[in-house]
Amino acid sequence: MTSPQSLPTPGDAPPRLQLVGITKRYPAVVANDGVSLTVQPGEVHAVLGENGAGKSTLMKIIYGTVKPDEGQVLFDGQPVYIRNPQEARQLGIAMVFQHFSLFDTLTVAENVWLGLDKSMSLAEVTRRIQSKGAEYGMDIDPSRPVHTLSVGEMQRVEIIRALLTDPRVLILDEPTSVLTPQAVEKLFVVLKQLAAEGCSILYISHKLHEIRELCTACTVLRGGKVTGYCNPQEESNASLSRLMIGAEPPALQHRAVQAGAAVLRVQGLSLAKQDPFGVDLVDMHFEVRAGEVVGIAGVSGNGQQELLYALSGEDTRAEAGMVQVAGQAAGRMNPRQRRALGLHFVPEERLGRGAVPAMGLAHNMLLTRDDAVGRGGWLSIAKLEAHAADIIRRFGVKAGGPNALAKSLSGGNLQKFIVGREIDAKPKLLIVSQPTWGVDVGAAAQIRGEILALRDAGCAVLVLSEELDELFEISDRLHVVAKGQLSPSLDRAEATLQLVGEWMSGLWNADVQQHLAQVEAQSRNGGAQHV
Repeated sequence: MTSPQSLPTPGDAPPRLQLVGITKRYPAVVANDGVSLTVQPGEVHAVLGENGAGKSTLMKIIYGTVKPDEGQVLFDGQPVYIRNPQEARQLGIAMVFQHFSLFDTLTVAENVWLGLDKSMSLAEVTRRIQSKGAEYGMDIDPSRPVHTLSVGEMQRVEIIRALLTDPRVLILDEPTSVLTPQAVEKLFVVLKQLAAEGCSILYISHKLHEIRELCTACTVLRGGKVTGYCNPQEESNASLSRLMIGAEPPALQHRAVQAGAAVLRVQGLSLAKQDPFGVDLVDMHFEVRAGEVVGIAGVSGNGQQELLYALSGEDTRAEAGMVQVAGQAAGRMNPRQRRALGLHFVPEERLGRGAVPAMGLAHNMLLTRDDAVGRGGWLSIAKLEAHAADIIRRFGVKAGGPNALAKSLSGGNLQKFIVGREIDAKPKLLIVSQPTWGVDVGAAAQIRGEILALRDAGCAVLVLSEELDELFEISDRLHVVAKGQLSPSLDRAEATLQLVGEWMSGLWNADVQQHLAQVEAQSRNGGAQHV
């Protein structure tokens, strides 16, 4: 780790962006405490820290959505006071938020148009979205309403919107959390090209291998304070973990266990899309047994959202027997009825579906838990608060107590609370979408460890994730979803990044036929192989 960066001397070319002594206080916490940071032209600069370290608050100050209590911002060596995002964009600052700033009822093109120079027509913006999307491998239909998009597709909209402004400073807050490895590779090519052209990039990510590959400088935050600087390319994942959280995350213990009876069985699930921009589900067959983790990989927007709705009970159009939970035909059951069978669910959207933003954590327990409701329907607030406080302690959630508003938590801390709430219910079947989205390495290891502990206790777990490394780490078996269809089951030992990446394009039929031919040939030669 190097010493803190010094201010430039008068003879030096001015930095592109400079923060000096930035402090931001909230009633329950000091989010930034005298933070100083310098970013040079063409530099890709990481801001590293665990959940709640103050990273997102600092970026929002640069972008004008949060006002600092103390400190100064300099742009090209000149002091600036950025009062709102419009002024930030006029300077050449663009930001991709971790929690998306999109209007659900507007189309993709209309959302992008709102943040651009109004000299362009909506038709021109539409053409530019299509062109940039194709150029960067992030295709998106400009006419789609945002409320029809998956989280991964919303991420694409945010990135394309930022790139269309031709920024001089680009702030990326967890930009790859719901992108596939192939999409991440394409994005990195774009970012490296932007840096080569002089654009300064501030990059927040909990994926340490990404920071080491992409970034040439790093500011480390802990508890809202700068604790040091380093060149990530001279560090290892382990050393970056120590800088960020003071220790290396514990290694996961993935023990082999004998799976039991099927707790979730999906048979011939076919559903027409409810939204014109959705995906039809086509003849899906799979099962999840007690004591195993089954992962489903896939590029966002290939039917994951429709499948989750059908499994959680938000979509009850399936024939009753197409979805079976604990031996009961559940296709027509609502979420409450499925919870009575032991099904608990963590959605991919934290704010809005996983938690009510304007409610406290204790009251958010009521979304999926009713154990604080007594006889006659009376609600025990004390029991709710005690239960929420227990989850906060167990899962290391940084919050101002059980009554802290959900929207006041950082994304990673809210994710820990929601996952903890559902794991604490001791479900028979847990369905989790994007379990560690935006969560730091220590918390991600804890969540994955809790999932494996739940599995070892006999729970059936279904995980949908776009992080293949995560699926390889915790899954016993894998499926891939593409264009509303589900691949055959693949044992974790047989799964490779290349194979799963190919299957994510829907190319598994040829691979399966080739695999079966190899098995048949080995059988003729007296060998045997598990299919």
